[in-house]
Amino acid sequence: MFQLDFKSGVPICDQIVNGFIKLKALGVLKGGDQLPSVRALASKFSVNPNTVQKSYAILEANGIIYSVKGKGSFISDDETSANAVLESAKREFIAAIKHATDLGLSTNEMINLIKQNSTAKEDT
Repeated sequence: MFQLDFKSGVPICDQIVNGFIKLKALGVLKGGDQLPSVRALASKFSVNPNTVQKSYAILEANGIIYSVKGKGSFISDDETSANAVLESAKREFIAAIKHATDLGLSTNEMINLIKQNSTAKEDT
């Protein structure tokens, strides 16, 4: 499971959404895996159940999870879910680039950092 950072300035709802997206992207959660109930997750993180419910609604709207009435919420196992995870990663990367640019990092410095820290395969 992931941790919440109450001091980060990132809304708790977004942290929950991003936490599940990351777990899916890393393969920790696979298609068909059941998520904790809203009440259980709210209790675990000591947050309002409405916050967890909103997070689950966002995940479902993006195709990352689906709900079965009376059974709970589950990780999707379709192409839409995989695309949503990739799109989330792209949004986070773009936000990081903008933040680094605002702090004065040059394009070349960012490219060098990417090359030094990337384990992704090069496109050929």
